[in-house]
Amino acid sequence: MFKIENVPGVLLLIVVAVISTFASDLVIIGGKHPLEASAVAVVLGILIRNFNYVPDKCRSGVNLSEKLLIIGIVLMGAGLDLTKIGSQGAAMLSIILVTMVVGFFLIFFVARFVQLPIGLSMLLAVGTTICGTSAIAVTAPLIKAREEETSYAIATVALFGLIAILLYPYIGHLFHASDLEFGVFAGTAIHSTPQVIGAGYIYSDSAGQTATAVKLVRNCFMAPVAILIAIWFSRNSENEAVSKINFWKAFPWFLFGYFVMAGCNSQGLFSATLVEQLSSAGKFLILLGMAGVGLNTNFAAFKTVGLKPLLVGFLGAVIVAVVSATMIAFLI
Repeated sequence: MFKIENVPGVLLLIVVAVISTFASDLVIIGGKHPLEASAVAVVLGILIRNFNYVPDKCRSGVNLSEKLLIIGIVLMGAGLDLTKIGSQGAAMLSIILVTMVVGFFLIFFVARFVQLPIGLSMLLAVGTTICGTSAIAVTAPLIKAREEETSYAIATVALFGLIAILLYPYIGHLFHASDLEFGVFAGTAIHSTPQVIGAGYIYSDSAGQTATAVKLVRNCFMAPVAILIAIWFSRNSENEAVSKINFWKAFPWFLFGYFVMAGCNSQGLFSATLVEQLSSAGKFLILLGMAGVGLNTNFAAFKTVGLKPLLVGFLGAVIVAVVSATMIAFLI
């Protein structure tokens, strides 16, 4: 529920979004705007946060950025035509599953090989391959991870996801990836939902739509994976972990809204004008979400992580990217 104390933080998000849009429109090269507003919003937000320019009274409003992002995601569903990606459904599902399974076990193996604790190894694997910090938050209590392990995993996954937002779109352009190819790549290779959406829309609107759809399908596996982890943990301890799973937290319910909107558009129930209006509103809310990503990124949190988790986080990001890219090369 929106409260009056959230107003300063939301206004800060809006200011960052407006400045980012202005900066993007200001730079024109070859008739295009190479400086994407989403990327500017992330970087500007990081600078503001890490130079301590975020007043305490703005904290609660800034923390609403994820909810604004979710509303933006639902609205952006109005711009997706499911028939355009439906023909690639089997291939996309194969890419999602192979990337998750191969990535999970390889990352877990690498983490254990460098002698990270089993709890931290599990958190890094699930955070990198499924749903970023949300997956870590759901998994941590199931394996009774220590607080520092949870913090290390969240910081590591957030760091390399942030790098992916800014780096992967330019790598995609370097290899001349199509909008569909990059959208599937972003949806399977980047960690959390905001990071995927940011990278996708930095590349193009079409890539952003595809990346969002793929990532939301990928998010659906969080609950089944949580069940498997809980069963594994309960067999290795005296605790009944299965009963403690927060399924409401594990499942991304907002994806229903996204796909309902996409279904309505695919059936021609929305006029072109309405689609444009909903998509524009959704893009602005997503831009607010990207500003929130930057404003919530505190580099001081990375100082205590240590070398080994960062090494595993880096290798994990490389592993899922390589597996995803390889699968895309063969199937799309």
